[in-house]
Amino acid sequence: MTWATLGMYLALFVCVTASWAGVPAIGTTAAAAAGVAASQGTLSLPSVIAVTAVAGEVGGLIGYWVGVHWGRELLAKPGKHQGSRERMLDRGERAYARWGRLAVFFTPAIISGTARMQLRQFVLWNFIASLAFAVAVCASSYGLGRVFTGHTSARDVSVLVVGLLVGALVVVGFRRHRGKTKAGATA
Repeated sequence: MTWATLGMYLALFVCVTASWAGVPAIGTTAAAAAGVAASQGTLSLPSVIAVTAVAGEVGGLIGYWVGVHWGRELLAKPGKHQGSRERMLDRGERAYARWGRLAVFFTPAIISGTARMQLRQFVLWNFIASLAFAVAVCASSYGLGRVFTGHTSARDVSVLVVGLLVGALVVVGFRRHRGKTKAGATA
């Protein structure tokens, strides 16, 4: 492994960790770029998925810890975005009331800590969420990178399909669970 390759894995780890800790957007972009780099032979797809999943877990734990210790104070802090932070906290607390542990898939980690989710449960469910994220984003971008560059072997198309299916399963699971909780609330 070259220093440049090691640097790419390190950059992926830092970006995904920061994203899962609360810095918006950079994690998904980095994971997708790493998936495309793997499709062109620069990186290894299994390594990209592993680094992304571990970074999601580490970043989630950082966000959770911040939420436990300073979540309410940070989210209610006066300033330009106070209203949107308070709405995020309110939506997050409602999500935990409705979905329980599944809320980890759709709320920032700081909300998990602020909502006082049990650490043991958070570690497990955050890892499942980060692994699902890694497979969905990295495998999909890998498959797209392969297909768009003319590689249409069964393996290349299969990786794309797996990535898309994992992403779709998360979305469908969320929508089904959300529909059940809404139906139960109106009954």
